[in-house]
Amino acid sequence: MKIRSVEYAGTVAKPGGRAPGDLPQIAFSGRSNVGKSSLINTLLRRTRNKIAHVSGRPGKTQALNFYRVNDHFFLVDLPGYGYARVPAAVREAWRVLIEWYLAEPGALRGVVHLVDARLAPTDHDTRMVHYLSELGIPALIVLTKMDKLKRSQRATAVARAMHDLEVDPEQIVPFSARTGEGRDELLDALEELLGGESGGRIAHGGGTE
Repeated sequence: MKIRSVEYAGTVAKPGGRAPGDLPQIAFSGRSNVGKSSLINTLLRRTRNKIAHVSGRPGKTQALNFYRVNDHFFLVDLPGYGYARVPAAVREAWRVLIEWYLAEPGALRGVVHLVDARLAPTDHDTRMVHYLSELGIPALIVLTKMDKLKRSQRATAVARAMHDLEVDPEQIVPFSARTGEGRDELLDALEELLGGESGGRIAHGGGTE
């Protein structure tokens, strides 16, 4: 897949909100400081004029943000509610919003869940992957910040994610927003999802907290 055009399309802040169109959707989830905005900007070639805001303060994404890509699909940025230092009531609102979005029948083709390659998957990561499995939503695990690992640590990070999240190796993509590692592989995986195939790299992943 080649990225030809990207534009912010709209935001859904509460359950029951309507998407800004009928295009198929791929959602991106993960902890607030996992590098999700940096990954999205690298993936969409928006590292100069950033489309997803990169913040030093976890919890910047507070709603479902829709980006129209190639006039072909929506990339949906989900709040990293499980980790942000915000009041419990806000985290609960994010949880309700995300679970409504994931469970709502519609145009969602799959979820890309991000995990920091330097750390073991958390209970939230495990619950998210299991929740996606229960809903029958294809899941892809992206290990971010791979450039921060030594060569000897890379295989360990992949094996740990496979074991803790109970996913196949084909579901894991090592990624670095700094070097661009994994960008083409991730784009190929998204194209597979959008083509309506759930075999191969993308498998049905096993809720949110």
